[in-house]
Amino acid sequence: MEQAVPIPYARTLAEARLYLALTVDEAGQEEPPVEGPEAWTVRSGGVEVLVPYASEAEARDEGERFGVGLSELIDPGQWRLAGAGYARRALVDDLEYTEEPGDERLFQRVVSGWEAARDALGEALKFIPPGEDEVPAEAFWTEAGLAAREAEPECFLRDRLAEDIAFYQQNLDDFRRLNG
Repeated sequence: MEQAVPIPYARTLAEARLYLALTVDEAGQEEPPVEGPEAWTVRSGGVEVLVPYASEAEARDEGERFGVGLSELIDPGQWRLAGAGYARRALVDDLEYTEEPGDERLFQRVVSGWEAARDALGEALKFIPPGEDEVPAEAFWTEAGLAAREAEPECFLRDRLAEDIAFYQQNLDDFRRLNG
């Protein structure tokens, strides 16, 4: 008899969507979340993730886009890569907005992009234990995360993550100051 694979839990809808984007190979459309008794079910390409209402509410109360505590779905290397991806998209949108100022949807995309980039690196930072200076090797469990660490181990130092978070925040602040 085949044993069913348990459905993974995400802390927030944002984390679930990112996890699906990182893991689903197919170009399948993400379906709208389905409400259950205690959690949403988010699906894409045949993969499901549960998001408890309580953890989503806690994250919103705490201002944590991707969730309170450590991710059990996305490792620090993947968070680093996601942050870089969000930043690249925000920069492209930022440059487009400079050429076409006044588009409110584009303005919000730039703001959201810089915030997501900053917050993704904040998730990687959470993996550094108190009193330590870097993300420990055992915190990486995915192929992409391990490759990111191997390629640029200095990107997982506390000081480097803090500098990059500050850089993304400065880009966000500058964009708002110049265009808001």
